Amino acid sequence: MSDYDPLLLKNQLCFPLYACSKEIVRRYDPLLKPLDLTYTQYIVMMVLWEHDSVSVSALGRELWLDSGTLTPVLKKLESKGYVSRDRSPDDERSVIISLTAEGRALREKAKTVPEAMGSCVRLTAEEAMQLHYLLYKVLAGIS
Repeated sequence: MSDYDPLLLKNQLCFPLYACSKEIVRRYDPLLKPLDLTYTQYIVMMVLWEHDSVSVSALGRELWLDSGTLTPVLKKLESKGYVSRDRSPDDERSVIISLTAEGRALREKAKTVPEAMGSCVRLTAEEAMQLHYLLYKVLAGIS
């Protein structure tokens, strides 16, 4: 008889993923505080720094967030002057989020964040790439 018990916490894949995610996000807090960003605001800004403007639905797909989560984040970023929200001229139902000049300028201030986070995670470059690959493989299997 096997000693493996699928209901033991130590045998769950979900738990170390959850705990690791929570701890990584917690370590972002002191790095993002000077930028006046939460982690969710930061990942929204990263997508916009890459694309400049994007629909709310595309942003949600890329970040795995629903509109109920995104809407207050986007309103807050708009109130800070980092983004604008406008109806698409092609489809009134679609809202386009675009960077403002202030939002673009914030990118320069955020450049130190990834390197600082890298020092928190003690993985070799090869291990980090492998983990990245495996996590995206898991996400692809879920969708």
